[in-house]
Amino acid sequence: MAGRAIVVVLGKQGAGKGTQCDRLSENLGIPHVSTGDILRAAVRERTPLGLEVESVLAAGNLVSDDLVNRLVEERFVQTDALRGALLDGFPRTPGQAEALDTFLGEDGIKVVIDLEVSSELVIERLSSRRVCQECGAIYKDTDVAAISGTCERCGGDVIQRPDDFPDAIARRLDTYERDTAPLKEFYERRGLVVTVDGSRSPDEVTADLVEVLKSRDLT
Repeated sequence: MAGRAIVVVLGKQGAGKGTQCDRLSENLGIPHVSTGDILRAAVRERTPLGLEVESVLAAGNLVSDDLVNRLVEERFVQTDALRGALLDGFPRTPGQAEALDTFLGEDGIKVVIDLEVSSELVIERLSSRRVCQECGAIYKDTDVAAISGTCERCGGDVIQRPDDFPDAIARRLDTYERDTAPLKEFYERRGLVVTVDGSRSPDEVTADLVEVLKSRDLT
């Protein structure tokens, strides 16, 4: 691997970003950095930034770009991210992308992968998704853990999140299209975006992603 490997993974909710980032993390030996995970960890560990996040969420407000940017920057100085990271859920807007450029310095983004799936497939996938409230493990509604309501990994409660109901999914898709279209254009102008068909089986998608990373000298 040549230098620090910073890979941004874009895609609609349900495109498979989390699954693929976990797989590539093992392949590359760099962490899967998810904005959601960072927020939950900061709140759980009651770090100074975590207390700010907790206060914002308790007031029913959205976490600001500035606060998210600071959380991600803080994550990038941790030892396991010194060789690089797979970014999932960040950046979401051109403003966040510019902040990322600022604190990455010369390392920069090596490639931006866009996992492309139809909105119809997103609704189908997310409607059947169940999530552990404790560790974030994801299940299908037909899995034993989903049926029993108990996570196989940590024993936490497995639920259907409110934002995985069809009406909520539709609103999230509208937000994604509004915010991410300009973000894709931001990276396309720099020749960084590679689009991969995310509608196929996880193994087929992973195989394509590994080839993309090889072409950028990241494996």
